[in-house]
Amino acid sequence: MNLKIPRVSPELLALIGEGFLSRLSFGIISFALPLYAYHLGMSMTAIGFMLSLTAVAEVSLKPFMSRFADRFGFKQSLSMAIAARSALAFLLAFADAPWQLYAIRLLHGMIESLRDPAINSMLAERGGEKSVASAFSWYWTARYTASAIGKTAAGLLLTWTVSNYKFIFLSAFALSVLPFYVVMRYTKEQPHLSPPEKAVPDPAPARAGAAKVPILTFAGFGFLITSTSAMLNSLFPLLATQYAHLTEAQTGLIFGVSTALMLISGPLFGWLSDNVSRKLVLLIRSASNTISSLLYLVFPGFAGVAVGKVVDDMGKAAFRPAWGALMAKISGADRTRRAQTIGTMTIGENLGDTLGPVLGGFLWSTYGVACLLIARAVLALSAELYAIFIIDPHITPAGGLKEERGAV
Repeated sequence: MNLKIPRVSPELLALIGEGFLSRLSFGIISFALPLYAYHLGMSMTAIGFMLSLTAVAEVSLKPFMSRFADRFGFKQSLSMAIAARSALAFLLAFADAPWQLYAIRLLHGMIESLRDPAINSMLAERGGEKSVASAFSWYWTARYTASAIGKTAAGLLLTWTVSNYKFIFLSAFALSVLPFYVVMRYTKEQPHLSPPEKAVPDPAPARAGAAKVPILTFAGFGFLITSTSAMLNSLFPLLATQYAHLTEAQTGLIFGVSTALMLISGPLFGWLSDNVSRKLVLLIRSASNTISSLLYLVFPGFAGVAVGKVVDDMGKAAFRPAWGALMAKISGADRTRRAQTIGTMTIGENLGDTLGPVLGGFLWSTYGVACLLIARAVLALSAELYAIFIIDPHITPAGGLKEERGAV
């Protein structure tokens, strides 16, 4: 079994480095922000709504921003997004009212609507046809590892500084400058290729039986997976501190517990997706959502929460490489519209990010944590059934698309 980073090129390593450094900064923010909002007196429902605003803006603007990325280049688009996101980290240090947090989250969504299709398109182009899942797995492993480190650091810093949120956000800002340098220095813009000319002279009947990619079907799957996960992801610091009664330091350490396993499981799942079965890897995510929800519910202590978080994170590690490889496969049919195709496929994820935190916050505030966890487990089972009966018929075991006619 070979788990080496595929085609170890400076550009691919730079993209992996960008993912690590960006997420290191964002990990600090994502841990501290819901706690800071709670500190300002915001309710659980209000916090959930605030966290969902990023996805609202991202869904609304992604069709336009995806076209921008295709037109002006992936590197330029990514660099602009990184610089703008760094500025937002600085603004957070001086935000002291709920409306300011709402505004920053909206701006963050605008930035992500440009960054997401740009970085995914760059990974799809540089990952290699036979190892693209491994490329995505190394990228997401770097992101998850950095996120865990950032959240661990945030928990410890909040303890040591007696909840000095301004210092936390300024630290995140300082770290957010680094990925901009990495992208500008070590990546280059690739010229867009025109669609192959050999398809032009073919008669119309030759194209009549061509497979049409069911993009909306895949977007629906992304919605179910992401909404189930998002119900708890952003609220996890509150789940640990308010429900399981853990300290901020313990909560931060829980994020660190999954880091070592993530370093192994991410590349392993990428290899499995490239070489064994992409179908199998896709099914793991919803199963992990179900199991982790039950663990949080039945064992609300340090051990139960830690194991549940590890299971949850390993599910993420399994889903991302297989999902990234599918996006690369489908968007590769027309490389001049790669970002737009990827943007369309990920809109379902963004809608899940929008509704998940709102639903999670509402269920917690209205019916309690137990209802939230049970509902999450049920939705995760629904996603598993969707994958088996809706997604499965469209793809081969290796992750290719089956020949279909009239799919939408």
